[in-house]
Amino acid sequence: MIFGTYTSTERMALMFGLGKKSSGTVTPEQVLDALRTVQEPELHRDLVTLNMVRDIKVDGGNVEFTVVLTTPACPLRSHIEQDCIRAVQAIPGVENVRVHFDSNVPQDHRMKGNVMTGIRNVIAVASGKGGVGKSTVATNIAVSLALEGARVGLLDADIYGPNIPLMMGVKQLPPPQNNRIMPAEAYGVKLMSIGFMVPPDQPIVWRGPMLHTALRQFLGDVEWGELDYLIVDMPPGTGDVQLSLAQSAALSGGVVVTTPQDVALADVRKGLVAFQKLNVPVLGIIENMSYFVCPNCDTRHYIFGQGGGRKYAEEVGVPLLGEIPLDTRVVEGGDTGKPIVIAAPESPVAQALRDIARQLAAAVSVSAMQTQPEGVIGLGDIPVMND
Repeated sequence: MIFGTYTSTERMALMFGLGKKSSGTVTPEQVLDALRTVQEPELHRDLVTLNMVRDIKVDGGNVEFTVVLTTPACPLRSHIEQDCIRAVQAIPGVENVRVHFDSNVPQDHRMKGNVMTGIRNVIAVASGKGGVGKSTVATNIAVSLALEGARVGLLDADIYGPNIPLMMGVKQLPPPQNNRIMPAEAYGVKLMSIGFMVPPDQPIVWRGPMLHTALRQFLGDVEWGELDYLIVDMPPGTGDVQLSLAQSAALSGGVVVTTPQDVALADVRKGLVAFQKLNVPVLGIIENMSYFVCPNCDTRHYIFGQGGGRKYAEEVGVPLLGEIPLDTRVVEGGDTGKPIVIAAPESPVAQALRDIARQLAAAVSVSAMQTQPEGVIGLGDIPVMND
């Protein structure tokens, strides 16, 4: 049963467990008041105001409750947990505190009425130029988000040079159903690419209108289902595909992948300006191939220069989401269809990519929450069971 079937008073009772009697002196109301002092670190509002607290239970000195995060990939989960425990333990009579977590990824309000249904956020991964590892980054971000428990799709929008089928180790699409294109799936990520539809050695020679038609079909005619995030691997540069995507989908935001050297950063500027002209929020910059750690000397070697991405991010006031080291296993994983976050999850490069995915998910949540009319986590999306 969901909240929508109850009166407002009954909703509050079910949400916070206020209808349940405590066997001790601690009450659910006290717990709720204590949690009003805990702020969500990135939204800068308290958990109660944001409707992030659910199902408070008190049994003597034992207290437990659920915090509904805005993403399963929340990078500050442990920080929020410690703040909650500290606040509730300050209540006289509380002996033990247990915090459960759930997630409810907010939908970017601009997505409503779009060609896609069921997709909450669309994130474009772009680069000003080719050769910076954009597709590798997009692939590993998508898989990382899926590993965190999010519902994820990956759209290969690089019509002229589709690489996602190879990088994800998938060769064909499943049969269509009900006149709908069914996406492929690998590592918990739903996939779509023109590479599934043409032979690998066949070039695609299309003008702008054909690109636009294909992209709209990938967005609107594919049975994506319910997705928290659709990651779009954009082609290099600023051309027809970028314009078509902005026209066809309300992008939640875009990130730009670069390498540290000046020639790559010069093209990053173009990518950022393109996003701005298309009214797409810029969520951050990712610096790929930042350094190489010599396996024999354990020393960092900055092959393409040092700190260029960080310096430029500071100049334009855009977050640097992370720096990814060089690792030959990234290339091997791309060629064999096994992303590095799967092939070598404990490696420094995989850890860097997992952290970038968390930072990106947090940035998307902040951006999406800013588009919500009420600015709180929705009530009706959370199922509540009767006792």
